[in-house]
Amino acid sequence: MTEQTDKDLDAILVRRVQRGDRRAYDFLVVKYQHKVAALIRRYARDPQDVADLSQDTFVRAYQALGSFRGDSAFYSWLYRIAVNTALSHVGGNKKSWNESELGYDQPLQDLVDGQQSSHGPEEEQAASELHTIVRAAMAEIPADMAQALRHREWDGMSYEAIAEAMHVPVGTVRSRIFRAREAVEQRIRAWQAGGQEQ
Repeated sequence: MTEQTDKDLDAILVRRVQRGDRRAYDFLVVKYQHKVAALIRRYARDPQDVADLSQDTFVRAYQALGSFRGDSAFYSWLYRIAVNTALSHVGGNKKSWNESELGYDQPLQDLVDGQQSSHGPEEEQAASELHTIVRAAMAEIPADMAQALRHREWDGMSYEAIAEAMHVPVGTVRSRIFRAREAVEQRIRAWQAGGQEQ
């Protein structure tokens, strides 16, 4: 219900911007600036870069808003602009893209459930190793699978929103997330088995 209301509000604001109401765009910026900044932090570590890229995202969106037809939700459209802006900044440097895109500073809640709650040195070492294993697994799976899993696990996006953002059917999203989780969990199980043998 709230999600639908948000989409309706966004659609109203977008129409007002398209009619020349710049204040309506200010509302959209305020509404989404933190989400956009959080997304861009995956690609850029420097706070000034994050601020600049966020601003660039909203400038590009404003310039392109005249051609926005509302086929997708405004945030899905804005999301793609933010990702493209960030990737342009990274310049295709795969190592830099992978390191920041994996969201190292974010909890791996569903994949490493319960591993981060302990505070002893051995537990911290194990948690650190587990994070390394998950990062390596995410870097090895196909990019579309990793992206779908990140959207679901770190962004908390619905399958429908992921499908819209990635321009694929919901069934494809479910399949990609399932296969990505399988690959990551297989690496975790192998690591756990190896740890038990030592």
